[in-house]
Amino acid sequence: MWAGANLAFKLCPMLTQGAIEAFEQYAAPEHQQTFLPKMVSGEWTGTMNLTEPQAGSDLAQIRTRAVPDGKHYRLFGQKIFITYGEHDFTSNIVHMVLARIDGAPPGVRGISLFIVPKFLVNPDGSLGERNDVKCASIEHKLGIHASPTCVMMYGEQQGAIGYIVGEPNRGLEYMFVMMNAARLSVGMEGYALAERAFQQAADWARTRVQGKPPATAARIGRSASMGTGTSPAPIIGHPDVKRMLLTMKSYTEAMRATALYAAFQLDVGAQHADESVRTAAQARGDLLIPIVKGFSTEMGVEIASIGIQVHGGMGYIEETGAAQTLRDVRITTIYEGTTGIQSNDLIGRKVGRDRGAAMFALLDDMTRELEALPATAAASATTAALTGVADLRASTESLLQSLGSAPDRGDGGLGSYLRLCGIVIGGWLLAKSAAIAAERIAGQTTDSEFFSAKLRSAHFYAEQIMPMAGALARIVQSGAASVVETDAAHI
Repeated sequence: MWAGANLAFKLCPMLTQGAIEAFEQYAAPEHQQTFLPKMVSGEWTGTMNLTEPQAGSDLAQIRTRAVPDGKHYRLFGQKIFITYGEHDFTSNIVHMVLARIDGAPPGVRGISLFIVPKFLVNPDGSLGERNDVKCASIEHKLGIHASPTCVMMYGEQQGAIGYIVGEPNRGLEYMFVMMNAARLSVGMEGYALAERAFQQAADWARTRVQGKPPATAARIGRSASMGTGTSPAPIIGHPDVKRMLLTMKSYTEAMRATALYAAFQLDVGAQHADESVRTAAQARGDLLIPIVKGFSTEMGVEIASIGIQVHGGMGYIEETGAAQTLRDVRITTIYEGTTGIQSNDLIGRKVGRDRGAAMFALLDDMTRELEALPATAAASATTAALTGVADLRASTESLLQSLGSAPDRGDGGLGSYLRLCGIVIGGWLLAKSAAIAAERIAGQTTDSEFFSAKLRSAHFYAEQIMPMAGALARIVQSGAASVVETDAAHI
């Protein structure tokens, strides 16, 4: 809800939450005592400092230095694209900074993580002197204009005082706690802006009067004040507008269900009493994070663009707010690792590492649950989802085979594989949702309109979205050669 209402504002507490999780797991007790209470209360905020001008996603190239100085370190270097690196909302900002201790090994093996507060903290908890860290400039961005994206300078004088988190040279491992939390959260941002775009477009379509609706729309669209079928009426009655809105709605519901399912698995992985259940749930949650992040943000951009199309020319100007939604959501496919990086993570770390064990376990559960659904009004959604699961299984087997014999061919289809995962997992969850809706309708629930809408979303998804899984499966299984065999000089 926060991201849908104001993504720029929501980013600040989101990063603070990630920093809190890193503190809880790895920071020394004295640092937890100093910083955590104020961060949990929201009195202080947190940031994540990774990127440098010469090191975008390739963190092996970072140059920020950390020089030992008694019980702490002094940091020297520059970081860019630091969200909420400077602001006056709170009295202190706690920067989580990746840097190299002098003499550390090269590459990612030599990266450590440091706590660098904007203001140093006195033993009694009060704020002391300003640390040697400052914002050099604010980036001018396509969207999220209310979120300050900063160039941060560390150690322009005596060095910014920092406190190491955990052990030296394990900083990237610790930072991944923040990264995983942020990736799931950014995936939710993609979903949230899709929901916002859908609500904007649906409200517009219900009130924008243009043209005469087709006869069929006039017959079945009375609830939308369609009029007589001969007079101008709201554009929601036009089939192509309905198609766009149903595309937005069904994708959004699928993304929401997938994100909630992933979050549930992570909760089970952290809290279940049975260790074997925790391990399996954590593996599934880890598998789903790059899918939630990559698929939901890519679809968030597409859905926001469709929202502008529903508005027509009014969507391209600022008064309706549709353009802002597209500008704001565009960064989410880049935040916390681009979609390509999520695809590589999905295959390299999540599917390739265990030879597909976690993915095949998920596919087995999906198949079992779909086959157990009753033959109801939701049967079309179940059938389409089962076909999609079969496509995803075949594509996973093909991809694993390619990665074993010709890794570059496997890499050529990664983006299509991630999207295939998102479409199929969403279709599975919508089919389950549709079965529940059909049962509630048969039981004459008082919320029949809500459940009827769920059935329609699932039916549309089955007919117009799930067939794309077959095309994506073909790309994954046989389409990579056109990528890997093309010389860069020919692009």
